[in-house]
Amino acid sequence: MSIKHSKFRKTMAVLAGVLISAGARAQVPPSHPPVALSGASATQQEAKMAANAATKFTHFRVGSKNVKSIFVDGALVWVGTSGGLVRYDTRDDSYKLFDGKSGLLSNGVFYVGRINGRLTVGTYGGGLSFLDERSGKWNNYNIPEGLGDAFVYDVVAAKNGDVWIATWSGVNRVIGGAFDDRSKWHLYTVENTKGGLPNDWVYGLAEGRNGVIWLATEGGMARFAKGRWDNWNHSRGLGAPYEKVKDSIEFKNDPGRASSHHAKQKEEMGLSNVDVAFNPNYVIALEIDRNGDVWAGTWGGGLSRYDGKRWVSYTTSDGLPGNHIFMLHLGVDGKLWIGTNSGLVTWQNEKFSKPLTVADGLFANNVFAMASSAADDLWVGSYGGVAHLRLGK
Repeated sequence: MSIKHSKFRKTMAVLAGVLISAGARAQVPPSHPPVALSGASATQQEAKMAANAATKFTHFRVGSKNVKSIFVDGALVWVGTSGGLVRYDTRDDSYKLFDGKSGLLSNGVFYVGRINGRLTVGTYGGGLSFLDERSGKWNNYNIPEGLGDAFVYDVVAAKNGDVWIATWSGVNRVIGGAFDDRSKWHLYTVENTKGGLPNDWVYGLAEGRNGVIWLATEGGMARFAKGRWDNWNHSRGLGAPYEKVKDSIEFKNDPGRASSHHAKQKEEMGLSNVDVAFNPNYVIALEIDRNGDVWAGTWGGGLSRYDGKRWVSYTTSDGLPGNHIFMLHLGVDGKLWIGTNSGLVTWQNEKFSKPLTVADGLFANNVFAMASSAADDLWVGSYGGVAHLRLGK
């Protein structure tokens, strides 16, 4: 294991401890018929569950696992967890667990979706994997095949056919999606872009207007357009200032105290004296709305919006339930959903909605992943499980 990944794991362990303890403090949700994905699922690869479609929400438990990604695929719901990938069939409440026993190179799943029609999984430590759904076998791509890093956080297929892959050692661009042609793999890093990519740890990807690729990194936001790189960090308007959010930072465990990587980041921003979880350059959530505005979720600096000219940041003082933004999702109806450390809200008509919390059916108030359907069904992932909310019922 490289020094960089060793530091990453130590940092993630600190962050996980913060999130788990925060989840433990959340209030217990109302009574409901739970669907267990823990216990039996730890030893069984396939099973059937008894969900109650009459309820407005149902919890799908995954034990002591974190839910990092959810993908609604017709009648199937794919749930990426730190313990493998779960395929849940809404037609008969059956599920199947894919993990190292079934061919994945890592049980940790950061990304799940379809790329060029193929079920695609980005893992932490196991690279990028495609599922052959007929045979049930995985086709794995890792560093020898051209991948920048074995830790894959996001994947986007651009309209021009290129596939972009976010890793912790830069971002890959596979020209035309030709994964089996090594010459089509390109890797962009801080070094070879001369700082155009502000940080090699890339967390999010999105395609904007005119084929522009946006990237969320640990050093701010980046934009790649017509071969040119631009970037923005806190000094250029990304994230709210510390003075605005210092009284509403929930997490007191500062990752900078456990990781020299994060300590260096805070030193570069002049925030060495800030000993709580605040880093407005650290962007782990990215989305582009129907107007073409770019949204970036920061670590303690709230939610930032770029309209093509300037960044504007929103915090708890503007209606956000929390200033740590873990997830952004654009619904089929155009609503922007924001997952925070204290609940889930939407942004529509220039304002935030009333937050959804455990009192409304969430599994926990920390929201890390989400997917939605045209029927107004929401699948919301947190530490320990997924809440299926039927808003249209």
